[in-house]
Amino acid sequence: MSEQSPSVLDQLSASGHKKVVFCNDSDSGLKAIIAIHDTTLGPALGGTRMYNYASEAEALEDVLRLSKRMTYKSAITGLNLGGGKGVIIGDSRKDKSEALMRSYGRFIKNLNGEYITAEELGTTARDMEYIRMETQYVTGVPESLGGAGDPAPFSAQGVYYGIKASLKEVYGSDMLAGKTVVVQGIGKVGEHLVSLLRKENAVVLISDINKDLTMHVASKYKAKPIDADKIFGIEADVYAPCALGATINDKTIDKMKFAVIAGSANNQLADDEKHGRALLEKGVVFAPDYLINAGGLISCYSELTGLGKKRTIQLTEHIYDATREVLRMSKKENIPTLEAANRIAEQRIASIKKIKSSY
Repeated sequence: MSEQSPSVLDQLSASGHKKVVFCNDSDSGLKAIIAIHDTTLGPALGGTRMYNYASEAEALEDVLRLSKRMTYKSAITGLNLGGGKGVIIGDSRKDKSEALMRSYGRFIKNLNGEYITAEELGTTARDMEYIRMETQYVTGVPESLGGAGDPAPFSAQGVYYGIKASLKEVYGSDMLAGKTVVVQGIGKVGEHLVSLLRKENAVVLISDINKDLTMHVASKYKAKPIDADKIFGIEADVYAPCALGATINDKTIDKMKFAVIAGSANNQLADDEKHGRALLEKGVVFAPDYLINAGGLISCYSELTGLGKKRTIQLTEHIYDATREVLRMSKKENIPTLEAANRIAEQRIASIKKIKSSY
């Protein structure tokens, strides 16, 4: 008899999730899952990803992992937010419509502020406008509608600070001039990052599945285009994954000739514990993704709380110091950087939970 897969409730228990909502609307074709991991620090904020998952089980696994990471991201960056995430199952280029996004917005509305969404892979500021038509619990809407606009520049800024903090750890200086950085994925965040790196005269190599975009960005910023299958054979100071996750795995770690890994992609390690330890043993400095890509979340938080652009910039700059703290703990205790970041985040959640229990 074959072994049964764990039930949804078993999966929630194992990952410490508070709630999962399955959304289905046959009229618009909406099939979505919203996961709320933890709301100790505040409402669960996390973007909505639209992706053509192979199965509902794969979509559930992704949303659980992403939402938990959002809890830790908010905690380690000092924000008063919990962690959540939404995934819409479908091809964002063909299946998306106003009706679908507005239907999704109604499901969010029914959560009464427990979950707040934002733009993510496969969704746009225009989609957030449609959601806003149904609910106030959405961020990242255009500035013309009173929002903070596209959070991508702040995401890139945070990664930039994470790279500099990591270089400081490895070389004793955070200067980028002359350093070689491989940027994988040059979508919204990736292109902004390329711009920041080139302004400091870093040597930038870029790769993307969109060949036309690759050539355009290469020409615009004087970067060098490379094929995806060449990335892990290159000797470079920094590898910055800015596309999908899990590019750091059994196959790629063996080939790596990078001093630092620091990028915007979520869940870069295929297996957090195993591959975090492998990088530590190999001597590669890994800047935890959920920490250094938090600039976009900070922008959304500022939109919610009315902090303003100046404070958003200050909070994003703090990613440099937060990364340095994680790297120091990792070195002192000989633990993977992701484990160090998790400890810092968990300590903050635990301390605030004690305060909240008193009233």
